[in-house]
Amino acid sequence: MHALVTGISGYVGGLLAPALLDAGHDVRGLARHPERMAHRPGVPVISADLSTGRGLDEALDGIDLAYYLVHSMEGHTDFVAEELHAARHFATRAAAAGVRRVVYMSVLTPDKPPEQYSEHVRSRIAVEHALAAEGAEVIALRASIVVGAGSRSFRFLLRLVERMPVLLLPPWRHNSTMPIDERDLLRELVQAATAPVDRPVSVFDAVGPDEVTYQDLIERLRDHLMLPRPTLPFPFALTAVTAPLAASVAGEDLGLVQPLMASLGSDLLPRRPDPYEVRLGPPRHHLDAAIERALRGSDCNRMED
Repeated sequence: MHALVTGISGYVGGLLAPALLDAGHDVRGLARHPERMAHRPGVPVISADLSTGRGLDEALDGIDLAYYLVHSMEGHTDFVAEELHAARHFATRAAAAGVRRVVYMSVLTPDKPPEQYSEHVRSRIAVEHALAAEGAEVIALRASIVVGAGSRSFRFLLRLVERMPVLLLPPWRHNSTMPIDERDLLRELVQAATAPVDRPVSVFDAVGPDEVTYQDLIERLRDHLMLPRPTLPFPFALTAVTAPLAASVAGEDLGLVQPLMASLGSDLLPRRPDPYEVRLGPPRHHLDAAIERALRGSDCNRMED
């Protein structure tokens, strides 16, 4: 198939492109700043802007399958509106180009009414439907934390553990999720190219085999790093207070951290029953093995001051 990877200069897109090539697909990339891809030869990259539509027609020409791996949480005062605008723009141009399938990296949803979702979760679900509005098949892989050396959510947690002498854990420490090893995520993204679908938006839960609380996840990171970091319950869960503090400690963009932390107030787990294992295959890597591999990555092994 002729595949387009949007966000190819990012973490998932940069790993996915060679995996698709290995699977026999013809691959083209889309990036706002293609010069960032100069060190990754082998895949042509088109300069395009999803918000304005610049370069989209060239990028989508002859494409059967598009991977939509972009978000707008950083640098936008209203990232929900920006994400929806970009998705609608992309869907319209993709339909005109004859794109048959769009694969989207989405997020697991909490077990509560949609009106109670965080802005981050509401935005991702709205994008799923916007991408399908023009007739393309959409496969949404819903994940929570991707465990890998280049994953920003993983690196954010890792830096908090590295840099905080005492690990303050708000009430969301008791909530649970199922992190996924980047190797399993990539395998599922590649499988999504040809997976059978039976509805406009087909949802697959991209999760690992281990269900853990956020406290357990943070303590596992601490133990793998062999750092003496006691945990201390923190009585407040106000994102407006905790997010700026966490972003400052981790050296991460508040525009990314704040919506992510707002999603921690509920369990983020697969739907029950979950058809995902039948259709994309079960995950292969347990959490401790995923953490060990991620810590061996050069980006995560280097402790930054």
